[in-house]
Amino acid sequence: MLQYDNQAWNFFALTWLSLYLLPSWWIIKGKLQKALIGTKDSEIGAIARTSVEKKKANELKRNARGLKALGARFWTNFILTITLTVLFIFIGSSIQSGGEVNTFDPYAILGLQPPVENKAIKKAYRELSLKFHPDKNPNNPAAEAKFLMVKKGYEALTDPIAKENWEKHGNPDGKQSLEVSIGLPSWLLHPDFRNLVLMAYLIVMVGVIPFCVWKYYSDSSKYGEKDVMYDTYSWFHHSLDETTLVKSMPDTLAGCAEFRDRIMPKTQEDKNETRQLLDKFKSQMQKPRYNHPVVIKGSALLHAHLTRQTDVLSNALKEDLHYMLKRSGALIEAMITVCQHQESLKTVLNGIQFSQYMTQACWLKDNNLMQLPHFTSVEVQHVMKGKTGVKSLSKYINIPDDEKKGLADMAEEHKEDVLTCCKIVPNMTIDTKIFVDDDENPEVYEGDLCTVRVNLTRNHLEEGQKAGQVHAPFYPFPRMEAWWVILGTKEGKIISIEKVTKPDRKVEHDIKFLAPREGTYNFDLHVMSNSYIGLDYKESVELNTLDASALPEYKIHPDDAELDDEPTLFEEMMSANVEEDSEDEDDDSDNDDDKPAEAIKELSAQERKKLELQKQRQAAAGDDSDDDSSVEEVYAD
Repeated sequence: MLQYDNQAWNFFALTWLSLYLLPSWWIIKGKLQKALIGTKDSEIGAIARTSVEKKKANELKRNARGLKALGARFWTNFILTITLTVLFIFIGSSIQSGGEVNTFDPYAILGLQPPVENKAIKKAYRELSLKFHPDKNPNNPAAEAKFLMVKKGYEALTDPIAKENWEKHGNPDGKQSLEVSIGLPSWLLHPDFRNLVLMAYLIVMVGVIPFCVWKYYSDSSKYGEKDVMYDTYSWFHHSLDETTLVKSMPDTLAGCAEFRDRIMPKTQEDKNETRQLLDKFKSQMQKPRYNHPVVIKGSALLHAHLTRQTDVLSNALKEDLHYMLKRSGALIEAMITVCQHQESLKTVLNGIQFSQYMTQACWLKDNNLMQLPHFTSVEVQHVMKGKTGVKSLSKYINIPDDEKKGLADMAEEHKEDVLTCCKIVPNMTIDTKIFVDDDENPEVYEGDLCTVRVNLTRNHLEEGQKAGQVHAPFYPFPRMEAWWVILGTKEGKIISIEKVTKPDRKVEHDIKFLAPREGTYNFDLHVMSNSYIGLDYKESVELNTLDASALPEYKIHPDDAELDDEPTLFEEMMSANVEEDSEDEDDDSDNDDDKPAEAIKELSAQERKKLELQKQRQAAAGDDSDDDSSVEEVYAD
């Protein structure tokens, strides 16, 4: 029985709506809970270990909590979810008022309430059949279906057989093997809505779906590894080479494709603001290689951060700088990757050093002691003064607390910040050794797999402690401590470069490569922090390789030779199959010996006569050959 049933469509719509609404409300609940109730400070990196980190921690809390932290995507999804929820409730209420799906009720079809007389049944049937008759409703499949239902309902109430079938099986036609219902709303089938339905179909199939596919493909095709745009990688390949210096890297970072739409000066006011910004930082900036507004403005913003002069920026410029710093970590790593592919060791080291400057908001002429809180140029000069002066951060943190210079004139709170920072800054010990795996001979021969093992020990941590966030109060985002381990040749070629992110107190990192030809080689091993300036480590690794032909001839042990002669499991299985096949062949050959005699029995009378004539001819010719051989020849023929 084919009918158009709005209830089937309603259940279908509710099913698909629930697939979106259930996970959407779960996500909305979790994000609202985090935004309004809050999350742990450690989860968002809002940790203030010194007083200078409090501002950064408060900023992270403010950005991670509150309704403003939810973002435009959340509110778009929230509005869509509310709209679909209202639609879900409306459809659900219509289901409750509309009854069950595909339930055949002749009284409901005729618009009657039982019990009724036959006269009322006939009257209702007459009115409805005239109303929905196909002649009065041409090209209206819904009216035609309704007319058939009215007819079936009338038969179920007036015809005794049909009524019995309806009472027993729920259908006037008797027991049905299959009931079919079209799960579409009836208004879609109305002639007045044909053009609207066709137009909506064309818009969805020809417009909306192709646009969504194109949008997804175009967006996904713009990004490569680490969510960095392909245009940015092209820019790096164009602007980075083996002669690139640290001082020119702000221009390279400013020209990334991720920043072009955001920081491009669009109005005259933006251009004037960019000109004023350039006038303030032109003395610290290198002469730009590319006179593009995006590069000039972005480089000036980065120099404002590197020189710690962000207070002079307007709110709009601060937001642009914040946007650039948020993406700077992944982009600088992409720069390092491009330099690695170009096999430019010097540029890789410069890129890592630039990452350190960006994290600590220091620049080329600043002493690395400026990474300590409350250290200005005055305190730095005092620490460096005299024969016992200290010029690097790595040496300063190893001095006993009571002997550290520059603290005498500080407030007690500032002294505590400096001492706390000295305990956070990594105090590293790095040991290296080179060896050949699984080889009792300490000598290295050409083609051996060599391993350079680098052991990193964080002396400032206790056993079981983990390295935490970097102390970087001027970098507005949390940053975890990591180390770059680079092995290269004296000529500047890269053998290996990897980023070690393990936070353990002791970390073991292996670099594997094949031993080169016979000779003595000196490699440079660099261990560099991703965030701290002045803690870099460099060591020369010497490798002596011998000619592989000088190795003694390898002799196989007799026991090993016997093992080699023993068949493998596969060979045993194959030999077993061969033996079975040979036994079968032997059986067949035995049977073949009996075949001549058996074949003689099976010869026809004419063939036996022919055989007798051949025997007589052989006897006349004096042939004394064996009869069996003649038989075999005949059989062979």
